[in-house]
Amino acid sequence: MRLSYATLGAFIKYPKESLPKKPTKNVADKKYGIFQNNIPFFKDVVDELGLEKLRNDKNLAYTRHPLAFLVEAADDICYTIIDFEDGINLDLVSEDYALEYLINLVRDSINTKKYHSLQNTKDRISYLRALAIGNLIQEAAKVYIENEEAILHGKYQNSLLEKCKYEAQINDIITLSVEKIYKSKDVVEKEIAGYKIIADLLDVFISAINNTFDHSASSYDQLIMLLLPEKFKNISDDLYTRILNTCNFISGLSDGYAILIHKKIKGIDIR
Repeated sequence: MRLSYATLGAFIKYPKESLPKKPTKNVADKKYGIFQNNIPFFKDVVDELGLEKLRNDKNLAYTRHPLAFLVEAADDICYTIIDFEDGINLDLVSEDYALEYLINLVRDSINTKKYHSLQNTKDRISYLRALAIGNLIQEAAKVYIENEEAILHGKYQNSLLEKCKYEAQINDIITLSVEKIYKSKDVVEKEIAGYKIIADLLDVFISAINNTFDHSASSYDQLIMLLLPEKFKNISDDLYTRILNTCNFISGLSDGYAILIHKKIKGIDIR
């Protein structure tokens, strides 16, 4: 894609490797964002962009590129509001709750005449959603400008939405979403199934690849290898690389295809 260094820097929300495992309170240190095999490329990016190290130790952790804060804000705004709207449309969150929580985000910009002219819940929620996203975008931009100097010098340690005037309202929506949406029976059951499917796929494909590397592949392993796309059949001498490539393959599967392969390898559906 020939991406620029600035674009690559903006993509890296968490410019640190996996160690140390315990993160600091700095938002850039919240999770790790670099695989070990990407470290040479990562160093090239941070050096070119002039990003500063977060700590004076042997572990790689850097301040964020300024644009990463905007990418994070866009991500947070969309997921927070869109997931909430989905929960409403799926009847996981009652309309009364929804209207109360969303209106708290749009009191300063809502056109009450237009709002009351809307006839059904979906239209009212869509209208509030659009206003809420617009307001949060403006707030994120305001916080960014107010803290631009600290952001440019790697001294700003929070997400933009954590410092906006709607922080309490956003946290209320997230808390309600966790309780009513993310922990709903249907979502939890799918998540449990997902854990099992991913674990089984990793176990089967990693075993087949490692056994093939060791020249001890069973007939079953050989059949599993036939399911791999060509670009994943070049087996590395390095165990880490073999496991990482397998993870790349499985993470690239659509939900539907992962479920289908899982059924096949478990003999659940052999039609």
